[in-house]
Amino acid sequence: MACQKDAYAKERKALCEILRMKGITNADVLRAIEEVPRHCFVPADLKNYAYEDRPLPIGFGQTISQPYIVAAMIESIKPNKNHRVLEIGAGSGYAASVLSCIAGEVYAVEHIEGLFRQAKERIESLGYGNIRLFCRDGSKGLPEHSPYDGIMVSAAAPQVPKELLEQLKEGGCMVIPIGVSDQKLVRIKRMKDGYAAETLMDVIFVPLACGKT
Repeated sequence: MACQKDAYAKERKALCEILRMKGITNADVLRAIEEVPRHCFVPADLKNYAYEDRPLPIGFGQTISQPYIVAAMIESIKPNKNHRVLEIGAGSGYAASVLSCIAGEVYAVEHIEGLFRQAKERIESLGYGNIRLFCRDGSKGLPEHSPYDGIMVSAAAPQVPKELLEQLKEGGCMVIPIGVSDQKLVRIKRMKDGYAAETLMDVIFVPLACGKT
């Protein structure tokens, strides 16, 4: 049975209020979080927990990220309707769908085939037509569609993959969890003569998997 997209409207509004209290200020991000039905991206038995501000399991040893983390990551790369954005580690497809309500073009990569198939079907059924989803090694990015105005990496790497830096447009930003047991969310901006990085917060993400083409 198709997911009821318009259900849980009060819960979505309440979630946005929680995100505001936690420091999310970007109006486009908050609007997108309120618009995208997170309950459609979690297993049926977890739908009633979809609008709590916490991660939830989605199978294959993966999770859908905490809404605050999704919002903070998207806010940090400052997407707009003229931007082309890349997400690495699409998982359920939720973050890519939130991005699609803000950015003009969204490219998303997921290396687990089962999750990829589920996310593709879900995104298509919900009508997010500006997302292109790929099943491959996310650490390599999608060079054939670069450069990107923003890159959002939803999995942790021990260091920033050089391939992703090279796909970032000058003036664009990438946000990525860096580390193994002690992870930091880092924002990197591509400058005319190099890169500028800053640490945003402590995080916990699943590892960025490599090797699948």
